[in-house]
Amino acid sequence: MTQALPAKLSAASLLDAISQGEGACVEFKSSFQKEVIETLTAFANTQGGTVLIGVSDAGQVVGVSVQAETVQGWINQCKQITSPRVIPDIELVQVESKTVAIVSIGEYPIKPVACKGRYFKRIGNANHQMTATEISDAHIKLINSSWDYHPDPEHTLDAISEQKVQAFADAIHLNAPFNAVLEKFELIKQGRPTFACHLLFSKNDVFLSTIEAGRFASPTLIKDSITSRDTLVEQVQRIMDFMVKHTNKAYIITGNPRREERWDYPMDALREIVINMIVHRDYRSANDSTIKVFDDRIEFFNPGTLLDGLTVEQIKTGNYKSHLRNKQVATIFRELELIEKYGSGVRRVIDTFVAYGLPEPVFEAIEGGMAVTVFKAPPEKNGGAQPESQPESQPESQPESQPESQPESQPESGATLEAKVLQLLAKAPMGKREISAALGQKEVSGQLNKIVRTLLAADLIETTMPDKLNSRLQQYRLKVQEQKNT
Repeated sequence: MTQALPAKLSAASLLDAISQGEGACVEFKSSFQKEVIETLTAFANTQGGTVLIGVSDAGQVVGVSVQAETVQGWINQCKQITSPRVIPDIELVQVESKTVAIVSIGEYPIKPVACKGRYFKRIGNANHQMTATEISDAHIKLINSSWDYHPDPEHTLDAISEQKVQAFADAIHLNAPFNAVLEKFELIKQGRPTFACHLLFSKNDVFLSTIEAGRFASPTLIKDSITSRDTLVEQVQRIMDFMVKHTNKAYIITGNPRREERWDYPMDALREIVINMIVHRDYRSANDSTIKVFDDRIEFFNPGTLLDGLTVEQIKTGNYKSHLRNKQVATIFRELELIEKYGSGVRRVIDTFVAYGLPEPVFEAIEGGMAVTVFKAPPEKNGGAQPESQPESQPESQPESQPESQPESQPESGATLEAKVLQLLAKAPMGKREISAALGQKEVSGQLNKIVRTLLAADLIETTMPDKLNSRLQQYRLKVQEQKNT
């Protein structure tokens, strides 16, 4: 076949696809092996494709054994030996009482993608190892197509924070000195930091990254506001703290011993919108990003129009070739697992809001950028909820007297999971198991591991044993002295 299969297929559609044989975008494998990952990288370097696991080379459905952790194990293997990390979509289909895994990957916007240091591309129905010239050409094309890869003429390496770079390296388990980290991710060009390097790791305020966020009582009356000129990873938490401060939370009485918390908005989806703003913004624009929190909605504006003829309707489907304006920034965010999959964020936001029982967010391409508006459910739809005290009901001087960048000073009722971790570490250094127990978790979760990596990269916490990062005695502590006040 000459095009990738849809991620979800019925048994009949899958059998029809198998009958057409292998091709430029489809390959059969009887089991999951390293060759599957090589094929996925070849697809990623070409035009995307699908591997059908549980189908023999001859096109016979032989099935594959899949246990509870099998699919996640395959994804982890892909992430571990590919660079940039490949995270495929995997769907299981029952065909003739046998299981076939549909493993799909789109064409990557950041190329070339390597598997254990080797680069492949797809030609016909076979993988071919790329030549040095092909690898170089792909790399040059990437650099020439992305503004943030170019050297920043206004700043030198002295303006880059070694602490922030080291925190990033620690977060991705990279044991390398300052210069080696920058060179590995090509954050140095011609002896100068790239634009991405400045945006991500600057010692000082980054005026290019300015985000204005406000809590509006009316279209013209502002009750509270912040101006964020933080580095990009720090900005995610700074903006989320502001929205948490001005978002209500209620408790749902379910009959279970523990009450269920319900925010006005699904906070994971708001975080996804913020990350998309930061990664896809046009930093060459004279306009700032803005966030306006109203009683019944939140309005986001981000400079930067859709690239290469993409339309709003296309990005809402989640089924399109991803185009990145800031490819180096996206690479770092993906290394930190702040981005899971390219091109799926908008669809995930829409699905999350609808599943939460809220109206579908409105995405609009307007002059100079993109606008997103999310809506809160009216009070009559919150049946069974007991709202707690809201931040807006307190005197305005009270929240404003607290530093915006210190989430640990916020009351427990207004804390995200990240802020809860910071609250715990503000009391005393703790290991992951202690943090997990204090949060009421039975074991250290993948989400907690991700949060710790994010807080390390944002330079909000540090390890107590920096020379023994994987020690079972490793603990984490708050870096209060690094927090900033506006």
